[in-house]
Amino acid sequence: MLNATLRQAVQTESSQVTAHWVRFVHAGREAFGTLAGGTVAIHSGDLFAGAQPTGERVPLDEVTLLAPSTPSKIIALWNNFHALAGKLAMPVPPEPLYLMKAPSSAAPPGFTVMRPPSYAGKVVYEGELGIVIGRNCSRVSPQAAGEFIFGYTCVNDITALDLIAADPTFPQWVRAKSFDGFGPFGPVIATGLDLRELTVRTLLNGQERQNYPIADMIFQPHALVSRLSHDMTLLPGDLICCGTSLGVGVIKEPVNTIEVTIEGIGTLVNAFVQGG
Repeated sequence: MLNATLRQAVQTESSQVTAHWVRFVHAGREAFGTLAGGTVAIHSGDLFAGAQPTGERVPLDEVTLLAPSTPSKIIALWNNFHALAGKLAMPVPPEPLYLMKAPSSAAPPGFTVMRPPSYAGKVVYEGELGIVIGRNCSRVSPQAAGEFIFGYTCVNDITALDLIAADPTFPQWVRAKSFDGFGPFGPVIATGLDLRELTVRTLLNGQERQNYPIADMIFQPHALVSRLSHDMTLLPGDLICCGTSLGVGVIKEPVNTIEVTIEGIGTLVNAFVQGG
């Protein structure tokens, strides 16, 4: 069951986009559909190819949300915002710089992420825009890339910061970002979204820590999809985390709530617990 805070977060701005797609469990079975106010219209078929409404509707507060897709891969961008590059005195990259997160790091909205028992260092949040791929995508042009983007979502790219440079012979980006639960995304995939005036806002324990414009991205979504598709085939449900900007910080309290909000998508809410 969704608690009241999560229900409100999912419903935020739902009227401003063409559709809000969710995956969920209801009465013991997995399903998917579109969110409209406080109900979900169940669909049959394939989320990314020929989904059809069944006519059945269920109340939002009777379902348990899942991550809105099951990515075969999660791609995460580094140094993709002008403001952060400037603060870190890094040059604008000539091509996207990225790493891979394990698909098993994906977590649904409302999930409680536990500190890995094998790691005692700093853990940071990173509020980001996520791109969800809707069709097999290989070597597409920037002009055609939009045809392969199903929609957009909110991401918290959680990172075990101290691991990255722990071994001077090998930066451990993938390990630092791939612990179970370190890839929450959702609560929905929003289609028909105009990103030009939108911002990513991150709250840690109720305090705003990030508020940055998506327009500041060095490689915008269509360019990203095109560039990445020339390196590897992108598959339906794959998640591209667009990178973060100013305001990344350490998660310090014993129990923490992280909220990532993008207008037109809603709010991704997750807890992070330090453990015993």
